[in-house]
Amino acid sequence: MHQAAQREHSDQQRATRLSRLLVCAAAVPVMLIAAGCSSDSGSDDGAGKDTTGPGATTSADATAAPTVQAAAYQKLPEPCAVLSKKTLTELVPKGAKSGKEGTSSDTASRGSCSWTSLDNNGVKGSQFRWLNVSLLRFDSSQTQGEGDKLAAAYYAKQVQEAQSVTGAKNAKSEPVAGAGAEATAVRYDLKKKEGAFKQQTVVARVENVVVTIDYNGAGLAGEKAPSADTLTKAAEKAVKEAVAAVTSANGTGAGGSSGSGSGGASSTPSKSPSKSPAKSASPSASKSAAKSDAKAPAATASSSASSAADKS
Repeated sequence: MHQAAQREHSDQQRATRLSRLLVCAAAVPVMLIAAGCSSDSGSDDGAGKDTTGPGATTSADATAAPTVQAAAYQKLPEPCAVLSKKTLTELVPKGAKSGKEGTSSDTASRGSCSWTSLDNNGVKGSQFRWLNVSLLRFDSSQTQGEGDKLAAAYYAKQVQEAQSVTGAKNAKSEPVAGAGAEATAVRYDLKKKEGAFKQQTVVARVENVVVTIDYNGAGLAGEKAPSADTLTKAAEKAVKEAVAAVTSANGTGAGGSSGSGSGGASSTPSKSPSKSPAKSASPSASKSAAKSDAKAPAATASSSASSAADKS
């Protein structure tokens, strides 16, 4: 009887253990399934996200450089052909056909031409005139900015330099209307051993191009000095013709732009920005280019008159 009770007790213990094993075995797949569902849910959340919507940010968007507006003018006219024969005859009567083009490694960005006139009247003295036209075009680039803004900065520098010439007397500056987006005429007297020179510098900007007219005159060997008003009026006429030649060379109207950097209704901007920032003229390089040919000696004048003209 006692043994039967023991067996019954043992059977109950085995039944209990078996029940526990079955419960555990049934719980394992449930846990695995739950874990799998949890993992799939996380994956679906990631895959369901829209990475192409308006709020998405890609590496390309983050590193894209801002677009720079292309320069309006892409070429320059022939520097020795920007002034008419009539104008040259008025400014340099004895040298209208003697235009000398300055050297340039990039004629699409810079150019210059100079004329020398000496009306020699022997013992009665001589009238000397010297004229120089400089053209400088600025390209737009990602590194330096928009061409018209670069041109505006150089324009301001040219005017300031003309206003601060050492030894200048009776200096006077005035705006010039009808010559591109902005223009200024600077005139002064410069006394030298050869005579009293009247110097006129007129600087104009049209879009991304700066035009500089240097014009001086003197009465030599006792001849009367020319009128500063007359010379300034002639120089202003010349700068307007040069500006018109620039706009015409780029297929636009002779009036040019009246705004600063706006492009104007008459301008024809290039369809693509400059490809080579290296061609954009820097102020320091532009200065040497614009002035390098302004100091060529006069072929027909005496050496003293040439020296005076070169330094004016």
